[in-house]
Amino acid sequence: MNDKFFQSTYELETPEDTQEHYQKWAATYEDEVAAQGYATPGRVAEALWSQMPQSDTPILDYGCGTGLSGVALRAAGFEVVDGMDPTPNMLEVAAAKAVYRDLSSFEITDPEPLKQDAYRVITAIGVIGTGAAPPETLDLLMKALPKGGVLAFSFNDHTLANHTYTCRLNDWLDMGAARLLFREHGPHLPGMDLKSDVYVLEKT
Repeated sequence: MNDKFFQSTYELETPEDTQEHYQKWAATYEDEVAAQGYATPGRVAEALWSQMPQSDTPILDYGCGTGLSGVALRAAGFEVVDGMDPTPNMLEVAAAKAVYRDLSSFEITDPEPLKQDAYRVITAIGVIGTGAAPPETLDLLMKALPKGGVLAFSFNDHTLANHTYTCRLNDWLDMGAARLLFREHGPHLPGMDLKSDVYVLEKT
C-alpha cells in the first residue's frame, strides 16, 4: 500500500492544504483506511447510540468525507443522517452510499458554515485534529448546538498529543459549558498502531 497520504496528513498546515490533500485522496481513501482497520467511526456511532438510542433523531455528520461515518451511524441505529464536507470528491463517494438524507458542501475557510440550532446532534468523526480541522472547530460545533444538544467526536493519538486540542475541550468542561457523557480510549487505525479517544458531550 502507498501510505503517502497517511504520512502527509499530519504535516498539513493550512485549510487549503487540507482540502487539496483530501481531494486527491478521495479515490483511494476508503481502501487505505480499511487496510489499517479503521475503527473510530463505529466506536463513535456506538458511543452516541449508548447515550441517545433514538433512531429518528436527525444528525449532522460534519466532515463526513466519503461517508464511512454515515455508514457507521446507520449501522448503529440512526436513520436520519445529513452529511457536510468541504471536499467535492469525497462527497461524490459519500453520495453513492445512499446513507444520507442530504449532503452539502461548504467553503473550508468559512468561519460560520453552520446554522444555529439546526441540529440537536452533531458528529465529527475523525475530523477535529492534527492534519484535519483546527481546535476551534470544537467551538464552532458546540456553539451551533442548542442547549441540551449533543456532540460526538474523536481525537486520535496525534491530536491527544497536541495540547491545543485537549485544552480546548477542557475549557468547555471546566467552565461548565459542557458535560462529558462518554469517553473511551480504543483502536483508531490498528494497522498503524494508532488509537483514539471517543467522546460524547452535552451542551449545558
